[in-house]
Amino acid sequence: MSKRKLGSFLAKPGEVEQQWYVVDASDQILGRLATRIATVLMGKHKPTYTPHVDTGDFVVVTNAHKVRVTGRKADTMVYPRYSYHPGGYSETPYRRMLERHPERIVYEAVRRMLPKNSLGRKMLKKLKVYAADEHPHTAQQPAPLAL
Repeated sequence: MSKRKLGSFLAKPGEVEQQWYVVDASDQILGRLATRIATVLMGKHKPTYTPHVDTGDFVVVTNAHKVRVTGRKADTMVYPRYSYHPGGYSETPYRRMLERHPERIVYEAVRRMLPKNSLGRKMLKKLKVYAADEHPHTAQQPAPLAL
């Protein structure tokens, strides 16, 4: 009688196949969009998810300037920064960030949902956010991501 070894599947870093997805952020709610993107970047949508290995996929976000927020968040939400110099703390309101750097709104929302370690920083490099319709990743043939 042969003994069968029971164990869980663990993905290895070199064996993970990564796909490319494209997301249109037009009229999407920011938090719900960021949650779905963070899930895909981490790889939790795959059955081969392994917590200590980057099993996620690449995500290209277009039309970041058309993203929506609910309630009074457009008036109250701020983006803090600190330059690590005395008196170097500053805050940027949501509306000003939307005018000047709309891609940073989606980027920051997703960044805050990823792990706060070196693996999370590696996952964040797979996120490409653009304020306009066009993106330079057509050669990768990204598939549309269902939200």
